[in-house]
Amino acid sequence: MNPAAIFFALPLSIFFFFFTLTSSSASFAAGTKGGEELPRSDIDLLEFPLNLEYLEAEFFLFGAFGYGLDKEAPYLAAGGPSPIGARKADLTPLVRDIVAQFGYQEVGHISGCRRLRARRPPAALDSPACTRANFFAQRRPAAAGAIKKTVKGFPRPLLDLSPNNFAKIIDNAVGRKLQPPFDPYANDINYLIASYVIPYVGLTGYVGANPNLKSPEAKRLVAGLLGVESAQDAVIRALLYEHKRLKVPSYNISVAEFTDKISQLRDKLGGAGLKDKGLVVPVKYGAEGKIRGNVIAGNEYSLSYSRTPEEILRIVYGTGSASKPGGFHPKGAGGAIAASFLKGGSEEKVVY
Repeated sequence: MNPAAIFFALPLSIFFFFFTLTSSSASFAAGTKGGEELPRSDIDLLEFPLNLEYLEAEFFLFGAFGYGLDKEAPYLAAGGPSPIGARKADLTPLVRDIVAQFGYQEVGHISGCRRLRARRPPAALDSPACTRANFFAQRRPAAAGAIKKTVKGFPRPLLDLSPNNFAKIIDNAVGRKLQPPFDPYANDINYLIASYVIPYVGLTGYVGANPNLKSPEAKRLVAGLLGVESAQDAVIRALLYEHKRLKVPSYNISVAEFTDKISQLRDKLGGAGLKDKGLVVPVKYGAEGKIRGNVIAGNEYSLSYSRTPEEILRIVYGTGSASKPGGFHPKGAGGAIAASFLKGGSEEKVVY
């Protein structure tokens, strides 16, 4: 069977992510979407994952439909620049259906008013229609979770989703220049491997952010986001695991080897030790030290790893430095946390 036609379920869920913030500020900021006052540190931590949620939304929407937020939900992009190089992927019907579902989920994560969609006339978040939708959402605490419904957020940053950028990432992971260059949009297999690159980073970020949040509203939001992001990552890993021995066409590298190399690269860039594992590991790193299969990544107690915002930026920039933009964010990520590194929190650690 042609590997390009193999059905996979695709979630990419980044990145997207949450992180620890060692902020000494205990000040509170008024004017959140839900009408509550949140600590300044909570607002910063809730806004930071928008960088990965934007990334995942655009990658999934383009992969399934050939367009992103500018058509699906332009009010969420808030005037930010369109992504570089994103395009519709050559996917089988099943995979496209699943990717579409994840794309819409990411729109929901970002959205401040989930009832509005670009298929309707674009409306501002403070429009009467959005105000009514937010009113009813506020009456249902479990549904009051979208990031921009809780905090103001920031415009979509410039994102590089081009085949060239993904090819550089994969080349760095495997340690050589692949020929032909890796194309994430070429088929099911490539798209799924490309998806493996992003959502797990966000998952570890949310785990890292949770203990640093102060308000119940913020904790509730992160719990809801983490649940969906974890599920998406689990689907990606499970489908890849089913084909772990499959050699990816043209490269003579198995699916399991690709995941192992990508995980090693993320650990290298993050610079904080072992927090990432591929689909097949030495027995000592498997669950209870008794098995090589690693369909869900976890530490020695099978608990999720956590990452800080600094580690996340090092990874998504692809430079190993939170103060040196590149990779998926060629002009840097948005929000106060990312800006703090660009404005003086310099790092000299560059992996390559």
